[in-house]
Parts: sequence; structure tokens; C-alpha cells
Amino acid sequence: MSYLPVDTTFAKEEFPFYWLARVQAAYSMEMERVLKPVGIDIPSWRALLILEEGACSVSEIALHSVAKLSTVTKLVQRMRDEGLVETAPWAEDNRVTVVNITEAGHQAIQRGRLATAHLFSRSFDGLTAGQIKRLNETLRQLLDNVSPRHGEAAAGRLPRLVDGGGTKPPAAKEEAAPKRRGRPKG
Repeated sequence: MSYLPVDTTFAKEEFPFYWLARVQAAYSMEMERVLKPVGIDIPSWRALLILEEGACSVSEIALHSVAKLSTVTKLVQRMRDEGLVETAPWAEDNRVTVVNITEAGHQAIQRGRLATAHLFSRSFDGLTAGQIKRLNETLRQLLDNVSPRHGEAAAGRLPRLVDGGGTKPPAAKEEAAPKRRGRPKG
């Protein structure tokens, strides 16, 4: 049996992406189920956990959450309206939006952690710390193979917006306001 779909002896159960897709789908369904009662959705949860490590640009959040920039821009606007984050132009380039977590955002993380504790405990039941470490290393390598930029971000090899050095992150270039085409809507 082969794990490659291009082989005639391919078997889906040997294909790692078959299992990754199933795990991701089951994880998403369970996360939605446990987060909804505490008023958090999965995209907000991801963004909050990313921001808990420090301020980020919208592009950095998109990169780490593996989402489209336009989707994350709307998410950040909604989270700002809900009081979970604050936004401001970056001092070195006002085209870049810096996002910071608020106290309400930290409280949402705490609610989410309480709601998800059992799910995470159950998810890793029977796995040793060494197995989880090897799994993470393997998944990181797969991500790097599939998308080197996302792999670099996951491995912490890309500079963060607030890194103390004041360097402009590569992702910041993507945040320039889009040019309008045609007549303005309204």
C-alpha cells in the first residue's frame, strides 16, 4: 500500500493528509462545541492565543492562523468592536495595523482555557511528552514542505513586529490599503 495518491496502490488510510484532515475537522467541531457556551469562536480563539505572546500586525496574525489577510482584517475589526483587542497604526509604517490584546481579551482566553481543558486532556491521552514532541516536529516539517513561509513562521524564524529591534516584518508589506477600482460604493 502506498501513501501517495498518484500510486496505483494508494490507500487513504496510509495518506497522512487523510488523518490530518480528519483530526482537524473533529478538533474544529469539538472546539466549536466547547467554546460557543463561553462566547468565543475558533478564529477569535486562535487570534487571542497568538496575541497573548505579544503585539502583532494583522499580517502576522493571518500568517500564524493560516488565514487570508482580508478574513483576519474583518476578524480583528470585529474583535476590536467587542473590546477584545485594540488596534493602532505602527509607528514605523502607518499602513501596518498593530493589534494588542485587552484585559477583556485576556479574560476571554481564561474562559476558553477552562472550557477547553477537558478536550485537550482527552486529545493527548495515552501520548507521552516525547511522542507529542516528535509529532510536532513531524508536523512542522510537513508544513515547511507544503508552505515554507508558514513553516518558517511556525518555527519562529520570522521576525515579529514587536521584537525590540524595530525592524519591519516581511509580512507588513501585505497590509497596504488596497486600491479602489471603479466608483466608490455607497
